[in-house]
Amino acid sequence: MQSSQRAYLVWSAGLLAYIVAVLQRSSFGVAGLDAAERFEATPTVLAGFLVLQLLVYAALQVPVGLLLDRFGARAMVLAGAVTMTAAQVMVALVTSLPLAIVARVLVGVGDALTFISVLSVVSVWFPARRVPLMTQLTALLGQFGQVLSAIPLATLLHGYGWTTAFLAAAAAGLVAGIAVLAVFRDRPPGSPAPATAATPREVLDGLKDAWRHPGTRLGLWTHAGTQFSGLVFALLWGVPYLVAGQGMSTTGASVMLTVLVLAGAVVGPVFGEFTARHPLRRSWLVLSVIGATALVWAVVLLVPPPAPLWLLVLLVLVLAANGPSSAVGFDYARTFNPEHRRGTAVGIVNVGGFTASLTTTLLVGAVLGLAGGYTPEAFRIAWLVQFPIWAVTTLGVLATRRKARRVMAEEGTVVPPLREALRRNRRRRRDVS
Repeated sequence: MQSSQRAYLVWSAGLLAYIVAVLQRSSFGVAGLDAAERFEATPTVLAGFLVLQLLVYAALQVPVGLLLDRFGARAMVLAGAVTMTAAQVMVALVTSLPLAIVARVLVGVGDALTFISVLSVVSVWFPARRVPLMTQLTALLGQFGQVLSAIPLATLLHGYGWTTAFLAAAAAGLVAGIAVLAVFRDRPPGSPAPATAATPREVLDGLKDAWRHPGTRLGLWTHAGTQFSGLVFALLWGVPYLVAGQGMSTTGASVMLTVLVLAGAVVGPVFGEFTARHPLRRSWLVLSVIGATALVWAVVLLVPPPAPLWLLVLLVLVLAANGPSSAVGFDYARTFNPEHRRGTAVGIVNVGGFTASLTTTLLVGAVLGLAGGYTPEAFRIAWLVQFPIWAVTTLGVLATRRKARRVMAEEGTVVPPLREALRRNRRRRRDVS
């Protein structure tokens, strides 16, 4: 088998594991009313499931990165699949709320083990030129797991009951685990063997070194500033806002979320190709997405509701760029860190977006409660909590970009001013033609 074909086969097994992880992550969302009845839970408690999952996911990113560097991606993805399979079996069979909470925590644990581990294999199996595009495709195609939870899983739930639906989800995890065991490999045959297992002191030093490098922190601020608005909109507050805050029907709101997913499918490969072709201009892409998102939100919130449909569609299209642009943070972690600590660096980066998303989720809910609940005016006030987060993360990107460029200059890589870079590109195109 040719090496390129083998690389895509390995990636496909990892991608399957990530798709199933997203399925497990979002499975509880389609079963909210059924869960309320089964566990006799209030809406507040059910909302807590999402917050708890995000907390577990974010809290484990750095530990998972350290474990990834020590034990390798195959062991981590396999452990994630096994953990989520066991957790979904537990969800299928238990009827008490405390045990259901434990099961969802385990889902969060398994989910946390998966994504950055799959990304680490992408960076080893594919040429550096293709890694940004493959990273975007991994993040993008993984979201197909949400479709699996929204359609097949929901159909099983309402047609055959709770236990059958979640046992089917567990079976999907088992299939993913078998695929990983059979096909997934940490590195191509003949490539240099990984370093020997690090001592605890070396692990701690690797964590410190990854954090100290401004390129890693640039990735963290990038991920934090670009991911949270689109994720919070898609995961929790988008539909209530469109329905209660803008007077849209539930069907219309669902269509808008579908547009968000489809637009992201178009934007992702474009951003991946841009990142590969212009690695010294990645921060401008990030700052442009943050600025465009803040600007469109400002216009939407200034217009008395209901806003024109075209403006809401524009908002959704801009939010669709959030996820693909957040993947640039992983590219920073990859290019600014040696292989032996890339997992740690990616884990640090991943903390940024999920911490910002968790903070925004809680703040929007708190402001809605203080401002009168699900009303148009309350939503207009609640969404304002995003702007301080954009301000802080933008300052973080600018400050760490300056430091990263200083390190690059010390290493002999000079980043020309944007105007000069554009002039060189125009001159190069004229020479080619």
